[in-house]
Amino acid sequence: MEVLRDMNVPGPKRDYIGYGKDGVQAKWPKNAKAVINIVVNYEEGSEQMKPLGDQENETFVEFNPLMPNNMRDLAVESVFEYGSRVGIWRLQRLFDELKIPITVFGCAVALERNPEVGAWIREAGHDVCAHGWRWEKVWNLTREQEKQRIEWAVKSIEKTCGEAPKGWYCRYGPSVHTRELLVEHGGFLYDADAYNDEIPYFTNVLGKKHLVVPYSQTLNDGKFVRPQGYGGPTDFFDSLKRTLDYLIEEGETHPKIMSVGLHPRIIGQPSRISALKEFLIYAKEKEDVWIGRRLDIAKHWLENYS
Repeated sequence: MEVLRDMNVPGPKRDYIGYGKDGVQAKWPKNAKAVINIVVNYEEGSEQMKPLGDQENETFVEFNPLMPNNMRDLAVESVFEYGSRVGIWRLQRLFDELKIPITVFGCAVALERNPEVGAWIREAGHDVCAHGWRWEKVWNLTREQEKQRIEWAVKSIEKTCGEAPKGWYCRYGPSVHTRELLVEHGGFLYDADAYNDEIPYFTNVLGKKHLVVPYSQTLNDGKFVRPQGYGGPTDFFDSLKRTLDYLIEEGETHPKIMSVGLHPRIIGQPSRISALKEFLIYAKEKEDVWIGRRLDIAKHWLENYS
């Protein structure tokens, strides 16, 4: 029987094997057995909405939106405003208190609308992985439109945060053009538009070696507002702690990255952030855990495994 082969379609070729059974015994800074990357998705003010001419409203909020798409949804808009008015500063106080380095998946327009957030990112030394010009579905854009959005995002984030982004992460997932456009643009050390591994890997794009630092939706606060997600803060803390404990044990031979995804409008609620704080205190007590920015992870891999 002939082996079933993938059709010749646009976009990257699939890799079902990765590092294989033996994996990679990565050596992380501080000889860490597990690496934690805390990611804050800052999207507030760049989401789909009528004031920006969009044809549909957002739904990723605390309740089931009732407004039809031909009407402006002020309730949903106000939920996003909670993230930029309240949630982001509750996170800021927590990270400053515990001295936690983070990565901000930042939408350029969102950062433009709240310059104080960009100033905090710059002053605290956090890194920005561009999360698009806006928080939009890039697969609906033409190749030229997406190329323009990348250029706009880089220039905007450099202005608001003081440095051009070195990483890229799309909303949900990339288009078949995204990775090529990033390489063509230049200046990016990596992208995070994959969920297929727990350590970085290289892929070939336009004849060049390109680094991917995969992300994860498993430990994501979005599950507080999605069906069959976290029942409450205790579930969130338990998932975080169990993951870290297992990775530390596994890290004796196969150290991996633990990505934690946060949204100010979701995790910024007091009960939920209390679980995050409890976990971060727990993680900081572990001598064999490195909490690092995604940019630091990318640089470490480029310097040691390229």
